[in-house]
Amino acid sequence: MPKISSFSGRKLTVLPLAAATYFMVSGGPYGIETLVQDSGYKLALLILFLTPLVWSLPTSLMVGELSAALPEEGGFYVWVRRAMGPFWGFQEAWLSLAASIFDMALYPTLFVGYLARLWRPAGQGHNGVLIMIVMIAFCILWNLYGAKAVGDGSMFMGVLLLSPFVAITVVALVRHLNVAPSTLNKGDFLTGVLVAMWNYMGWDNASTVANEVENPQRTYPRVMMLALVAIMLSYIVPVAAVWHTHLQPENWSEGSWASIAGVVVGPWLSVALVAAAMVSTFGTFNSLVMSYSRLPVAMAEDGHLPGLFASKLANGAPWVAILVLGTAWGLSLGLSFERLIMLDILLYGASLVLEFLALILLRIREPELHRPFRIPGGLPIAILIGVGPTILLAIALVKNRSEQLGHISALTLGLAMMALGVISYFAFGRKTETTQPLAAKNE
Repeated sequence: MPKISSFSGRKLTVLPLAAATYFMVSGGPYGIETLVQDSGYKLALLILFLTPLVWSLPTSLMVGELSAALPEEGGFYVWVRRAMGPFWGFQEAWLSLAASIFDMALYPTLFVGYLARLWRPAGQGHNGVLIMIVMIAFCILWNLYGAKAVGDGSMFMGVLLLSPFVAITVVALVRHLNVAPSTLNKGDFLTGVLVAMWNYMGWDNASTVANEVENPQRTYPRVMMLALVAIMLSYIVPVAAVWHTHLQPENWSEGSWASIAGVVVGPWLSVALVAAAMVSTFGTFNSLVMSYSRLPVAMAEDGHLPGLFASKLANGAPWVAILVLGTAWGLSLGLSFERLIMLDILLYGASLVLEFLALILLRIREPELHRPFRIPGGLPIAILIGVGPTILLAIALVKNRSEQLGHISALTLGLAMMALGVISYFAFGRKTETTQPLAAKNE
């Protein structure tokens, strides 16, 4: 039987969790600019519409079913462990936490980069590092107030983030620019899909706080659909509106929303778009702290980590896990990672494949498991929905196999980190599990 949560404090409801999920997956329309630049408006909009149908919808349906059936702290780790055993459960958590070392170092760096566009000293000397540390500390403190505080804050930040895009959309719909015809050569469709994939990725992160969600059996399916629609609209609507102004795709480039706002509306909106980008990076980091910090708790309860990691405040915040992970992410700032597609494919992609396998295996092995939300179509559809995301991951793996991190192949680094997860399980995780059989309460 699933674990019954003893947490009875203030819980996340639909809108706060949907807002937090929005930041975990997207954080706003930032990141899609190169898609428009390389593909043009028509193809970019087609990709932004089709990609989530093949990539995000299957994942969100899977998260909706498993979160409703097993609403436990640790989310996807719990699903894989229950379906495939402790070894694969450990690997699932390891892959996610390892990926976080690379991804979580990126957001404070972006935050400082945007701030420096408004206040130049932010990027000078040691100021940037100090600001990044303060940002991480602030997010740690915010998370110590509990998941409900993070969800409520995400709603507020979501309004701040999207308001400038509403403004640019409204103005763009009534304005036309006098520009020369575009000479753009249409980009590669597959390359555009890969860009869109990374902007529609991370749905399973919302699952780890399930025992801090009000009525998770009903809430998660609603949250997944609400967040999916919100993200699609926040990408498609502003791009379509700017297309209406006749601004050429050549004017788009990475991080160009601010300059586009200046052309379409005026300098004041450029400033607002930069400030909104800071909100985006902060909100994404803050929500992911909430998500990742629940994994060590579940692992400690199952005996894979020392019991200290299961320590919580009265509001349910896992304070030890938050502090330890926050410190690790702070130390990783000096590594100056860029987001590497290959590492995302190997680490996040492998964990996602395990989740789809868990969906199938639980359907086969536990057909009587109560599923308040069930993907329609029976076992064949449960199998088929994982095919599209898996194929996209395989294609992306091949296309980005030559990516480098300094002098090291990103593929080699990713495989090494995956191998380290196996070694860690047999060296530490399995031993701890044997000596601290807390997982018995799962059965």
